Amino acid sequence: MRPTLARFLLLLLPVLPLALPALTLPAAAQEVTTSHAIILHGEPKYPADFRHFDYANPDAPKGGEVILAAIGTFDSLNPFILRGVSAAGLSLAFDTLLTGSYDEAFTEYGLLAESIEVPADRKWVAFTLRPEARFHDGKPVTAADVVWTFDTLKAKGAPFYRAYYADVQKAEALGPHKVKFSFGDTVNMELPLIIGQMPVLPMHYFTDPENPREFERTTLEPIPGSGPYKVASFEPGRAITYERVADYWGKDLGVNKGRHNYGRIRFDYYRDATVAIEAFKAGAYDFRQENTAKEWATAYDFPAQRQGLVVQREIPHELPTGMQGFAMNTRRAIFSDPRVRQAMNYAFDFEWSNKALFHGAYSRTESYFSNSELASRGLPEGEELKILEGFRGQIPDQVFTTEYKAPTTDGSGNNRANLRKALGLLQEAGWQVKDGKLVNAAGEPFAFEILLSSPAFERVALPYAKNLERLGIEASVRTVDTAQYQNRTDNFDFDMTVEGWGQSLSPGNEQRDFWGSSRRDEPGSRNTAGIADPVIDQLIDLVIQAPDRESLIARTRALDRVLLWGHYVVPHWHIRAFRTVYWDKFAQPGIAPKYALGFLDLWWIDPAKAAVVNASRRRSSN
Repeated sequence: MRPTLARFLLLLLPVLPLALPALTLPAAAQEVTTSHAIILHGEPKYPADFRHFDYANPDAPKGGEVILAAIGTFDSLNPFILRGVSAAGLSLAFDTLLTGSYDEAFTEYGLLAESIEVPADRKWVAFTLRPEARFHDGKPVTAADVVWTFDTLKAKGAPFYRAYYADVQKAEALGPHKVKFSFGDTVNMELPLIIGQMPVLPMHYFTDPENPREFERTTLEPIPGSGPYKVASFEPGRAITYERVADYWGKDLGVNKGRHNYGRIRFDYYRDATVAIEAFKAGAYDFRQENTAKEWATAYDFPAQRQGLVVQREIPHELPTGMQGFAMNTRRAIFSDPRVRQAMNYAFDFEWSNKALFHGAYSRTESYFSNSELASRGLPEGEELKILEGFRGQIPDQVFTTEYKAPTTDGSGNNRANLRKALGLLQEAGWQVKDGKLVNAAGEPFAFEILLSSPAFERVALPYAKNLERLGIEASVRTVDTAQYQNRTDNFDFDMTVEGWGQSLSPGNEQRDFWGSSRRDEPGSRNTAGIADPVIDQLIDLVIQAPDRESLIARTRALDRVLLWGHYVVPHWHIRAFRTVYWDKFAQPGIAPKYALGFLDLWWIDPAKAAVVNASRRRSSN
């Protein structure tokens, strides 16, 4: 699985051991493979002595400053805990044991670790650390730091880590620079890769007898990392600046050549996206990804863009687009019935929204793994059907008889037919319209709140609430600030909200945090919908245990199908490209990575272009 969301940990990809000289153990033992890389299924693309990734320019110049925008606020420089709102960009300061490539589905190469050892059954993994690896305070990165990090993240870190590392039995130092992770009897082929994604933290910083720090407390003191950047300055809630570490220990590694080119990276905070767009047009910052179709279509026709000083560009990618939608909190009684949840979907008019609000830019999402071979399609067959047959009677019959398709309309704004279907489902679930209000048998009204963190979604949520009103449902829309939104969603204090679950080409352990029963009531988990279904738990285990790519595809499609027919979300939309707008001061490698944008770590500042842009900005400000 490629990282997805947990406060920080997700930036990489995975791989099966490349056959360097294998270590053959005594008769009863099994073969152990030692390699520079690890892949889930197949073989890594790059050999042990590769000089740089194909999509990185090893001759890219270093230096200059890039300014970016962040929305909301921050009050902590510790991104590994549930408390507080951590600052944007903190992952730049922390190296991981391994790092992923952007042109392979799931491969990881040594970063802090120079070699990886795994047995054929993958019941454990051992990493030998690079002796030259250093934290920003000059202290070496050791096996003791790795063990301490693992134990601390699992015990005191954000809930994500407990789910992600649930199958890791223990970590132990086998020497100053060698650490072993044991997985017990579990069948989980992905675990060596999961552990490879772990950032390594400085044990000495937190356990200093003269100045001990409590890991689980928020802090505005930068934690020394071992990554290519470190915190240079900050104003809580307003801005944070990172500077490139001039003597960064890993700058000459093949995985880093041509990367981390900016001299300084600054994030300025804005109240909301509307203010941020105007600041961009005024030249206050350099680059933005636009996620709103209306803004993409209308907001960037301004003098600097017409003069060629600003580039507006769609960059195609091959990433799965995952699922975004109105997520219903099934912990709430009104959303406990799947017929009610299905009715909520019939009330959403995507075609009208796409035409009236999005300029026709989007495709409807009909899979939790959209835009990938992992998405369910047609009716189940082969291995997928065999898996699902084992759960017949425990899952909706439609899984076997009907391909999932979201309700459609003609886009006119008159979705009366779908509203009739929605009302029929609601009546089946025990709701009736009395005096224009939808009520249950006890006479209680069907009323709920749609909780948002950005005003940008109000233009989608308000027409949706209007359609619900036609069913006798009172749906209020409330937008709150970032801190309040995070606190309420962390504690599942909402009825419906907008949620997104990013996916990779190799889903695995993160699915437990998204849909697993054990995560339903764990504050801060990504199980936003409150799913607690033993069938889904078993399907997640099957995905994690998939022995090869073909089985992974079949098992993921089975999971996708059961999630879809559970009607936990009202699916939204997706697009198969990055929409970028930037002041024309950057240069990019000739080869674009398939599975990432790479702006922060692959692009660089072109001095000649930057001079033109800066001169224009100065003239505009005078």
